[in-house]
Amino acid sequence: MVEPEPPEPEWSELVTRIRFQSLPARDRARISRENRWGFSAPELARIVAYFRGVGRDPTDVELAGLAQSWSEHCSYKSSRPILRAAFRPLQRDPRVLGTGDAGVMKLGPRTAYALRIESHNHPSAIEPYGGAATGIGGILRDILAVGAQPVALADPLFFGPLDGGAPVATAGGKSARYLYEGVIAGIRDYGNRVGVPTVTGSIGFAPEYLTNPLVNVGSIGLLPRSRLRPNRALAAGNSLVLVGGGTGRDGIGGVAFASQELTEASDEESRGAVQLGNPILKEPLMRACLEAYDRGLVGGVKDLGGGGLASASGELVHAGGFGSVIDLDHVPLRDPALRPWEIWISESQERMLLDVKPAHVPELLGLFRKYDVPASVVGTVVKSEFETLRHAGRIVAHLRLGFRIDPPPARRPRRAPSVKDQKLPIVKESDLAGLTAELLLAPDSVSREPILRVYDHEVMGRTVVKPLHGKVETPSHGDAAVLAAEPGGALGLAVAVASQPFACAHDPNRGAALAVEELARNLYSVGARPDALTNCLNFGNPEDPRVLGGFEACVRGIASASKELGFAVPSGNVSFYNGGLGREILPTPVLLGVGIVPDIGKAVTSDLKESGDLLYLVGPTEPELGGSLFARQRGLRNLAVPRPDPNSLRRRGERLLRAGKQGDLRAVHDVSDGGLAVTLAEMSFGGALGFEVEVAGLGLASSAHALAAEGGSRWVVEVAPDRANSFEKVLRGEPWVRLGSVTPREGVYRQRGEAVARLDLHALYRSWREGLGRPTLTA
Repeated sequence: MVEPEPPEPEWSELVTRIRFQSLPARDRARISRENRWGFSAPELARIVAYFRGVGRDPTDVELAGLAQSWSEHCSYKSSRPILRAAFRPLQRDPRVLGTGDAGVMKLGPRTAYALRIESHNHPSAIEPYGGAATGIGGILRDILAVGAQPVALADPLFFGPLDGGAPVATAGGKSARYLYEGVIAGIRDYGNRVGVPTVTGSIGFAPEYLTNPLVNVGSIGLLPRSRLRPNRALAAGNSLVLVGGGTGRDGIGGVAFASQELTEASDEESRGAVQLGNPILKEPLMRACLEAYDRGLVGGVKDLGGGGLASASGELVHAGGFGSVIDLDHVPLRDPALRPWEIWISESQERMLLDVKPAHVPELLGLFRKYDVPASVVGTVVKSEFETLRHAGRIVAHLRLGFRIDPPPARRPRRAPSVKDQKLPIVKESDLAGLTAELLLAPDSVSREPILRVYDHEVMGRTVVKPLHGKVETPSHGDAAVLAAEPGGALGLAVAVASQPFACAHDPNRGAALAVEELARNLYSVGARPDALTNCLNFGNPEDPRVLGGFEACVRGIASASKELGFAVPSGNVSFYNGGLGREILPTPVLLGVGIVPDIGKAVTSDLKESGDLLYLVGPTEPELGGSLFARQRGLRNLAVPRPDPNSLRRRGERLLRAGKQGDLRAVHDVSDGGLAVTLAEMSFGGALGFEVEVAGLGLASSAHALAAEGGSRWVVEVAPDRANSFEKVLRGEPWVRLGSVTPREGVYRQRGEAVARLDLHALYRSWREGLGRPTLTA
């Protein structure tokens, strides 16, 4: 039965009717551009057909809501078919408990963990401090929206080179260093003030990110399974309760802004689309929500992020198979002059929408008063296909909810990536010490300590293996952080990130699979078995068949490698339209992974422990250098990308876990960016020790090539002499070589026993540690 349209006297005079039906197509397109709705020509035609069918023109409130829900950012209209085909099988894994606002995975018999990663790229390009800070706020709400308490943050970041150079067009003419320092300050201030530790992350630098930096933020949460909340309304008659901050003008049109490329006008026109964060309110909001969940006062829940109340209410109610009646007069406002459409789509921060039985409403409101967090009943779930919005007692919108929330996918053309004939490199470097210094002191290698030190990674007291490994006086890089899953218990979660944009630029499918392999190696390194990953897929304009074809190749690479390595993929995010002003980012899939550590007391770090210990290289050394740090430093192109081999990697990783369980491992570090040269140096730095290793005979034509190569999924492992036989038995049947030993001071490379290079590790460490400088971190 079709629900009739409300009679004309019930409609508000405060809304504007857009006379779409009587306008030619070019005028409809112009109005869409002027209002920054972002509708395509087919979408405008679909809107006209819908309203012709109901016999009236749309209101500005209805069109504003449609613009949010149909944006690329909210609807995934370009990526949805590709993602479903690739990842749906990996979400049927019996370990997966939920795939809503965050993925939820089984942990203990009665516990679970949540994971999610998001992007805040466009806002950070306009206002780096606020964009990054509200990115943290948003990812915390995603974790909260499934019933989990956030316990960790991650921040994979990409910027243009910090050393300046020729002027580059950016939104507002901002320098890479300005963006870099503003982003880090925003992450620092929000994360530290809300009391959630930032335990892992990464930073990459390349000219492709000058115009459009990438600010990806991830989070991990813990929950009892009984607290798991659905992201859907549960029953008609339930109240919709808006809790958290007041609604203002900040963030209006944010998702439409994020669904287009940056332009010269973006800095001025879109600054209002950047939200304003309030971590001091977020902390009691999280506590109040968790207590409400535990008391059984909340049915479904949705966070207010992109698209504001329009997206949150529509998705929550439609997912339950219902409609809604919402009274915008009951939305708490910071600015009483807001118009109805602004209230509807504002993305003001620190807000959640709760589905609550009417009998529970008084207790819920009292609970939020206790925490001094605003809460207001703004609507009702109804047994209907429609959502009806009221303002000042009159109707301002009445739409079939399925029409707004479920736009058809955009069937865009795709062009399969053209992987050129790629060649193997010839590396003839004779100065091995100079090569090591070049790789070690590159911007992508130098110490991240100046950044990590401004983040609080100790708050909550769960961080067992910290972001920096090694001695207090000489901290170095590790592969993953480890968190205690429960107070006083042995079970832990390892958390790591990985990305291979330079390899993806050469070969999207292989590059994406290599990122999954890197993630697995990072987790195995600390004694964790890979369990789940979430992805943030950062790409350019999906209307370009070349970009969408590369996107599809990357997605398939991630899915295939994840299946082979035992990763479930319960959540993810897509960020398109990264670029503009004549520049496009590299294809940059970023992964956040979690592994299970059975005994946190046996977790392994990367720093060398004792002079006289033996050093092993586990895994084959492959010759390909496509996407490697060596190739980037030398400007080498069209080199072959290493061949992924996830099955062999998983087999070797399980051998390492067995060796760790029986006490064979003193230190482990995976071989990745910068190859064996950087891996050995970082291990030495952390332990304030040296090494002597044989670099000839690793299967490549030159020792320099062996030091720079990154392929083959390898680890360097430190083993005490009295555990050597035990360790070698575990590795039986796998490729490995005894490289040499740990020494008290310097680094020595040998070829067939003869020392051919000596490294002053103390001097190298000083330069490496100061490589990024100390950011000023002004907000």
